[in-house]
Amino acid sequence: MGTNLVVIYIGALLITIIFLFYLRWKLPYRLKIKHFLGDWKDLQELCRDKSTWRLAIVDADKLVEKALKKRKHKGKSMGERMVDAQRIFTDNPGLWEAHNLCKKIVSNPKRVLSESVVKKALISYRQALKDLGALPNAHTKKRK
Repeated sequence: MGTNLVVIYIGALLITIIFLFYLRWKLPYRLKIKHFLGDWKDLQELCRDKSTWRLAIVDADKLVEKALKKRKHKGKSMGERMVDAQRIFTDNPGLWEAHNLCKKIVSNPKRVLSESVVKKALISYRQALKDLGALPNAHTKKRK
């Protein structure tokens, strides 16, 4: 009878471990705001010089993609992940416009950008990062 109890305990332990791994794999990853905030501040430094505005847009797009991947949104491309997460975004059309601008910049690096277009795109990217929980919102409590 004692060996039966041991087998039952080991079985229950294995089932619990498998269940915890499943939850860890399926549930969205909690993003570390501090890391994304540091990356966002680095990106903002690129906005000081007109010659690096293109790089700022591309980096912002990559940062949103990184957040989408970490939050486990499905898709093979950035666009597919954005579609999967579209109900989360408070400015979905603005984010699509910013993403399309990024794709145009990558395909044509000499494209001339106006300050207003760059600002609008970066504002959309910032809001997307807030919506994903990668940047703090005004109502987000600071974590210690």
